[in-house]
Amino acid sequence: MTEPKLKAKLWVHAALRRCSCEGIPAVVARKGDEDAGTILVKLNRGEAGCEVFAQIRDGEGRLAWLRATGPDPVPDERAEAYIARAREVDWDLWVIEVEDRAGRVPFLERVVAER
Repeated sequence: MTEPKLKAKLWVHAALRRCSCEGIPAVVARKGDEDAGTILVKLNRGEAGCEVFAQIRDGEGRLAWLRATGPDPVPDERAEAYIARAREVDWDLWVIEVEDRAGRVPFLERVVAER
């Protein structure tokens, strides 16, 4: 059985609120389709580099996250290039940018695999 799916806009606003409650800066870097857009999260860790997480569903339909840029942080340019390629394929894509040197993203509960 799959879990209920929230509209993308509502999910994004909830994610931003969770960051705000923990004092973690986060913004919508790119707005997608309000109802069904997929979501990428760019975690900017400052000098340590960036990570991009892609929203996916597992085999049972549950929300999970894929570390799309690999197991280690990458330079900002590489993260932006990944986002640009993803945007070419999916114009409905949302991008949330989170800035936290410690790598905290309170709404990424389940990271399932690394690319």
